[in-house]
Amino acid sequence: MADIEPYENALDAIPGAHPYPRSSRYHDADIGIHRQADGTEVRYTKRRLLPPLPPQPEAGDAQDESRTHTVSAGDRPDLLGRRYFGDPAQWWQIADANPVLDPRELTDEAGQVIDVPLPGNGGERRV
Repeated sequence: MADIEPYENALDAIPGAHPYPRSSRYHDADIGIHRQADGTEVRYTKRRLLPPLPPQPEAGDAQDESRTHTVSAGDRPDLLGRRYFGDPAQWWQIADANPVLDPRELTDEAGQVIDVPLPGNGGERRV
């Protein structure tokens, strides 16, 4: 998992500071407010779009921000999240890097090569 300063973790424990923890794929998503006919406000998380894919590095380019993983039988997105980020809930970083809509597409086919971003290089989030 990306390094998060202790004080930033403390913010996650404050109710109302933000609805999603910093490790969530929805942390930077905008929050909308829908007003019902009776005036009741309903908060909702606006749609999150996949971040743009980084440009493919040239051969010998030292700026590569990912590595590859060859899918084996028994691999699952949550297991890959745990393996590469230390947290099974971080599978979405791998899904964003490939990109797939259904995370099962990442590990459906043994032998498939997928990109795994380096911790802390989850790319820009775009909401």
